[in-house]
Amino acid sequence: MATETAGRRTAGQGAAGAVRPMRADARRNYERLLAEARTAFIEHGTDTSLEDIARRAGVGIGTLYRHFPHRTSLMGAVFQSEVDALLAHARELADAPQPCHALVEWLRAIIDHASTYRGLSRALMAASADDSSGMARCSVPMREAGGALLARAQQAGAVRPDVNIADLMQLTNGIALAVEESPDDPKLADRLLTLTLSGLKADRQEP
Repeated sequence: MATETAGRRTAGQGAAGAVRPMRADARRNYERLLAEARTAFIEHGTDTSLEDIARRAGVGIGTLYRHFPHRTSLMGAVFQSEVDALLAHARELADAPQPCHALVEWLRAIIDHASTYRGLSRALMAASADDSSGMARCSVPMREAGGALLARAQQAGAVRPDVNIADLMQLTNGIALAVEESPDDPKLADRLLTLTLSGLKADRQEP
């Protein structure tokens, strides 16, 4: 059986890494795999069987690996459109009159997104320490967008200057994981974000 860590070259890449346009049939396979993977991740979580995704898409597992050499590369492709929406939301919040509120609103949107797919928050937490991961296409631009919102809140004096975006994103993913594990507590994310905000505030008094 093919393994998820096998080093396969992505379809459409030559030996030198140059990207070639996909043939029509390859493009159809790619789109079917993305659609079936998104459905499977929602229904069964991000650790769902890749063989099952390939079967549902009507292709062999080898075809899946030619397009997506690793599980994380498939996950990154599946979540790209949602990441794009979160990045667009960050741009919309860039000029919000209350920078700290804008930052927290964006973090809440991340939690909502991550909670849709069981296992996504764990994958994002792991990817934050590995920019070579297939999930880096999601985590790297998200850190950059969040960093801009955080810097603005710090410049406004609303957030402590020693807070960094890497820690804040890890904390946010941790909240998303807690929400995932507590589906019967719909207010958990807001309570935990409130606690997070109390720790972020620049005027917080140390004991």
